[in-house]
Formats: sequence, structure tokens, C-alpha cells
Amino acid sequence: MLRIEDTDQTRLVEGAVSRIYDALRWLGLEWDEGPDIGGSYGPYVQSERLQKYEGMVTSLFERGRAYYCFCSPERLKELRDFQAQNHLPPGYDGKCKSLEISEAADKAKTESHVVRFKMINDGVTTLNDLVRGAVVFENRLQDDFVILKSDGFPTYHLALLTDDSDMQISHVIRGDEWLPSAPKHVQLFEAVGLPVPHFAHLPVLVGSDQKKLSKRTGGASALEYKEKGYLPDAMINFLAFLGWSLDDKTSIISKDELSAQFSLERVVPNPALFDLERLDFLNGHHIRAMSPERWESIVASECAEVISEKLISSVAPLLQSRTNRLEEIVPNIRFLSETDIPSYDPGLLSGKLGGDESQALYVLESVIGIFSTIGWNSEEIESSIRGLQDEKQLGIKMRKFIVTLYVAIMGKPQGIPLFDSLVLLGREESLRRLHFAAEQLKK
Repeated sequence: MLRIEDTDQTRLVEGAVSRIYDALRWLGLEWDEGPDIGGSYGPYVQSERLQKYEGMVTSLFERGRAYYCFCSPERLKELRDFQAQNHLPPGYDGKCKSLEISEAADKAKTESHVVRFKMINDGVTTLNDLVRGAVVFENRLQDDFVILKSDGFPTYHLALLTDDSDMQISHVIRGDEWLPSAPKHVQLFEAVGLPVPHFAHLPVLVGSDQKKLSKRTGGASALEYKEKGYLPDAMINFLAFLGWSLDDKTSIISKDELSAQFSLERVVPNPALFDLERLDFLNGHHIRAMSPERWESIVASECAEVISEKLISSVAPLLQSRTNRLEEIVPNIRFLSETDIPSYDPGLLSGKLGGDESQALYVLESVIGIFSTIGWNSEEIESSIRGLQDEKQLGIKMRKFIVTLYVAIMGKPQGIPLFDSLVLLGREESLRRLHFAAEQLKK
């Protein structure tokens, strides 16, 4: 099921819910019940479940595990500052816990207040985590936390208890930043006599700097990765192996295989590296594994406004072997549609030749001479260019001088396969660009 947790009214962002829908559907993660399609356990939006939270608060009051708190924000700040200055554990000091219940209830009718949960402060609370095993917390270090805010909305803690029990949630799988809250949640379920769900705290994701993932190191939203040209299959493949493995050798997995093979037993607690180079590799793999028909349809949708429709079927195979992200498609084929010669730094023409401009000029003039006479197909183009490696002609390895041709034709040192690209560009346009490059060097 899909549940929208919107009880923190200060953090609501317009359009965020629709982006959640879009992101999950892009990844192929469909839900059987939720706000948009209904189901047996609704409402599925927390702001529509306030009566249910009030009922749970009443139940906690009846069991002596909740109380009203009237402490002002100013007093709570003073308390935090005092604790920090004196190196004391942070947390609420229980000032309002001693208020007589009926007196506090009357006071709550007219004064601003919150409701706090009364923690058991002696002994220990043990969480049997499915990833980390038994985790023991000392109760004396736990404070009485807020469960109902002054605006009548629940905190995450109360909403978790109410919604997960109402919706019969069996497993709570979440990031390890929630581990310190586990004793609160265990005691909440036990306080109302409900079975505690199975908890599994997943490893923290770290960026290339080995610090918790941030926007700078890859912590973008799912849809931002879609916009950057990543495939949903590659994204799921990548995310699946962050802190989990199938065995010692598998690195490529489909959604169906993941569904069949995943188990929490193979999740490890150690931090997982969010390696964008790895994601690029996986995305390239999934692109190359596509059927030619599916890939051609993707190319058509990405560059319909850039090149003519008749070129799509010819250019798609050239792109498939050289593309790691869909956003690379248009830049790699734009040279085919440009009427102006691509702009570039003339220094690139000789860059791979150690900056020797005379040698770069000789390459261009040699190719111009050959291209004026050969048949215009990729086989003859390739054969003639490879022939220039001969000691009697250039005596330079093709991998060095071919960069000069890439720059002259495409405006950059690398791109889709050159020989086929020249055929698509045409003899006349190819020669025009080679002549222009030669003139650049002569200047």
C-alpha cells in the first residue's frame, strides 16, 4: 500500500505528493491500495486520519502512559541550552508529568499544550532488529517525547503506532537514522498491548567523501535521475545492491529476479557507497541489453526534434553502444542536423598529437584527398583511414590521429562511431567540415 505521511504541516511542499506518485510509477513500483485508488485500510493520507490519532491518545491516557505538557518553547530552549552547557543528556525533564490528570485536562481546554508519552525509565528496552540483531537501549537515557503536537497533528511516533497497527503492517524497514527512536516505538506498541512489528534498519548511504549522502554527492530525488537519463531498471538494480547482495558474484539483476531473491538476511549494517560511476556503468549495461526495437523507440522520443525521422533507424544502433545516460543522446547526434559547422577550440585538433599543428594539418589534408575519390560507404571510409597508419603515409597510430577527425566532424574528441557517422553526414558536408578545420590550423 501507499501511505502519504503529511503530518508535519511546516514541511509540506506543493506538488510533492504527485512527484511521489510519478517517481514510484517511473520505477515500476505499483501499489494495490492508496490515496488515489482506495482500499480496505484508508484513509491513506495521515492528515485525514486525525480522529484515529486522537483515539490512540485517549487509549494511552487510559493506560496511564500519556500526559499533557504546557512547557513553552522558550522554557524548552532554556532546558536544552542548560543540558548542553553542563554536558547532560538531552531530553525533556518531565516537569509536567506530576500534574494531576483532571487539573491538566481542564487546563488543556484553554491553554496551548502538547501530549507526551510516559516512557518507562528503568531497565532496558531490547529491539530484535532483522539487520543488526538484538540492540539494547538503557531506559534511563530515554525522555518523554511528544506524541501529539499543539496543532492537533501527531508526531511520526504516534502516527507509526496508529497507522501500522490499523493497517496490519508486519515489517518496518527504514534508514538507520531511526534506530535511536526504536525504544520509543517498542514501548508505544507494548503500552497499548499491540504486537511490535519486525524492524529492520538499513545501512546509511554515503557519498564519495564517505559522509552521509548529500545533494552534492548524489542525494537527488528519483525523478532527477530520470531527467538525467537513467533507466528505471538500472536505478533499481543499483539501489538493490546498496547494503545487500545476492551472492559473491551477481551484480546485474532484474526487478523480477530481485522480487524472487531478496531477503533481509543478506542486508548488512555497514555504510553503503552511493557510487555514481557504478550507476553509469549499470545504466549503460541495461541500455545495451535492450532490444533494438525498444532502443530505437527511446532514441526517437529523445531526439525527434533534433534529427529527421529517416535518420533514427540508422543512428540508433550507433548510439546504443556508446550511451550510458539518455541525456547523452542529443549531444551525440546534434552534429548531424547542424547547418553550421560545430564550434570548438582549434587546439583540440592537435591535442592528441602532442599539440603538433602541422601534423594535424597533414592528417586533415590527407583525409580530404582520400575522401574526394573513394566510394562513400563505411567500409571504404574505414579502410582508407586505417591505411593512413602505414609508415609511408602518416606513421601514426589511428587512435591518436582519429581524434583530429572527430573534432573536425563532430566538434569534440569523441562521439558515436566515426565511419558510420561520416556516411550519414554525407561526402559534401564531411569535406566542408574537414576543409574548415584545415583552415583553422593554417590561421
